[in-house]
Amino acid sequence: MPEPIEPYEEGRAIAATGAGGATDLAMSEAETLEKTPGGPRGTGPDKKARSLWSDAWRDLRRNPVFIISGLVILFLVVISIWPSLIASGDPLDCDLAKAQEGSQPGHPFGFNGQGCDVYTRTVYGARTSLTVGVLATLGVAVLGSVLGGLAGFFGGAWDGVLSRITDVFFAIPVVLGGLVLLSVVTSSTVWPVIGFMVLLGWPQISRIARGSVITAKQNDYVQAARALGASNSRMLLRHITPNALAPVIVVATIALGTYIALEATLSYLGVGLKPPTVSWGIDISSASQYVRNAPHMLLWPAGALAITVLAFIMLGDAVRDALDPKLR
Repeated sequence: MPEPIEPYEEGRAIAATGAGGATDLAMSEAETLEKTPGGPRGTGPDKKARSLWSDAWRDLRRNPVFIISGLVILFLVVISIWPSLIASGDPLDCDLAKAQEGSQPGHPFGFNGQGCDVYTRTVYGARTSLTVGVLATLGVAVLGSVLGGLAGFFGGAWDGVLSRITDVFFAIPVVLGGLVLLSVVTSSTVWPVIGFMVLLGWPQISRIARGSVITAKQNDYVQAARALGASNSRMLLRHITPNALAPVIVVATIALGTYIALEATLSYLGVGLKPPTVSWGIDISSASQYVRNAPHMLLWPAGALAITVLAFIMLGDAVRDALDPKLR
């Protein structure tokens, strides 16, 4: 004779078991069983599987570091594309009669040694710095990922040759290499500086991509695709690349801020960008000799550079934390 089922109590639900007994369930668990398809964990066919990228985006949206750095970078991008939104003057419009003067109505940052508006030059300098940083990062990421990915996938002689080449580039000091290579360049455009950064920056991304591809190609799904007769190009593009990109993205995001600082350093030393290009590095270099008499000339472009580099480093740290499975 089956045992009697206990009477209903408030906040509880009774569910009969297959053996004829009774199991006490919390009301919330009973409602979950009733409403969620596929069981209490929602593993039914209607439940979408979450990927690394969707989990990372969910974590990033909850990370205040990502939100703050993202807003700062978004603001910098906007003023780089449309600097006239917040600066109506011309960065090359100078008046020697106002040289080194401080803040005035309509000129909140004062004037530099040539009588140019520091505020306008600081705003327009964001375009140059972001252009150099973004293009250099894209070039380094593409070149390094392709060379390192191919070396990690095929191995053999190609891997050995590439490893020795990267060792040679790692032995070259970046600033010293810039002084040597860029000192013979007379162009005032950003392309020589970008080319130099790509030339000396790709080995780092190449090493990261190589290790990531070697790890990814050992996974079971890649071995299964190989056993089913998948071509090398299909395995690279379809199975390995999407799962090997995360470390490259993290390193490239952090490196973007480093390249912006490197451009300012080379311009400060006189071998990077050259006038009439408007650059934070050029303004910092010209203001260094007046730092005692007119510190405002150095404060504003240096502060804008520091905030920009810090924003990209913070963004890279947030992306790293979101994409690293070990931190979950």
